[in-house]
Amino acid sequence: MNAVAILSRLAAGVALGVLFYMGLWLTVRALLITRHPALLTVSSFWIRTLTLLASFLFLTQGRWQYALTCVVGFVVGRVAVTKSLRVPAARTKCP
Repeated sequence: MNAVAILSRLAAGVALGVLFYMGLWLTVRALLITRHPALLTVSSFWIRTLTLLASFLFLTQGRWQYALTCVVGFVVGRVAVTKSLRVPAARTKCP
């Protein structure tokens, strides 16, 4: 196990996290205009999930260290997307 392998899997995990959560964001936004929201929701879920699982299986090569590194990268990608898509909360008046 070398540093290049770990860093490349970390970067791949970040990329997968960004793709997964940006796909989720685009799906939620598209729900407002689609004629078939259930089909869009289910198909988006399965495409994103199967792509993620296949990529993780390919990247980890049966090593728990690689799997952990990919998951850490995935979480970093999620945080990056969450921070970049921060929408200001609506201000409401409480009685």
